[in-house]
Amino acid sequence: MRISGGLARGIELSVPKGDSVRPATDGMRQAVFSSLGARVEGARFADLFAGSGAYGLEAFSRGASGGTFVERNSRTAACLRRNIAAVCRSLGKGGGEVVAVEADALSLPTGTGAAPDLIFVDPPYEMIGEIAPALFGKLSAALGPDWKGLVVFEMPGEERLEPPGWSCAKRLGRGTRQPSVAFFMRAP
Repeated sequence: MRISGGLARGIELSVPKGDSVRPATDGMRQAVFSSLGARVEGARFADLFAGSGAYGLEAFSRGASGGTFVERNSRTAACLRRNIAAVCRSLGKGGGEVVAVEADALSLPTGTGAAPDLIFVDPPYEMIGEIAPALFGKLSAALGPDWKGLVVFEMPGEERLEPPGWSCAKRLGRGTRQPSVAFFMRAP
């Protein structure tokens, strides 16, 4: 798996051995970032359930100003830190723009300063039904009603989420047992 666009294009990302991480496919990431377009440049991001960090590192490579990766598994977080270091080297950055936090994504440690503009959520698929309501509830409370960013949520194509106070602006992919991504905005 590699960074597919931006200044770090081609940098290989490590994935821990075993089946604890299901990285976002190159094709899905390309579709997501094609849809995001100019929103990425200068944006702050949070990559929740970060795993290999593919979404956040892709954003950073494509011009995001920085962000926070949240991963609770210590072995996976160590792999994530190696991926961050590789992308930062490629970009000629010291790494101070991004931080990896070992924590539960539901605790919402999204760094310091302003709220992120883009929040990538790629949880283990089997947990979505359990965590999605709590996650969107916490995001609603943390971000406030005037937040203008996007939550980019990867899930299986057959999954449907309709969190209160949020609207799905766009959906990429819908096939059964295929990855799909929904773009959620605060409902007007």
